[in-house]
Amino acid sequence: MALEITDATFEETVLKSEKPVLVDFWAAWCGPCRMVGPIIEEISGEYDGKAVVGKVDVDANQEFAAKYGVRNIPTVLVFKNGEVVGRQVGVAPKNAYTEAIDSLL
Repeated sequence: MALEITDATFEETVLKSEKPVLVDFWAAWCGPCRMVGPIIEEISGEYDGKAVVGKVDVDANQEFAAKYGVRNIPTVLVFKNGEVVGRQVGVAPKNAYTEAIDSLL
């Protein structure tokens, strides 16, 4: 199960993580987000213990979406040591996300 990340937990969960972090910026009303959601959940299970996989609901948590220039959703950002090292805007196949994590492991 992907972590639910909020503006309040973003810094601790994402920016201070010692593991690679994949963050899905999404919204409940977004059709393409619903296509990416199950992929993110699957990746979360597969990378449990190796990477942090989470989701940010942009309707409820706008601070970090704005900070990282998330204008279209879904946007998936990959972080390493608190820095953005990957960005995927729109729907992509699962391997686009897993390759981004694998390159950091």
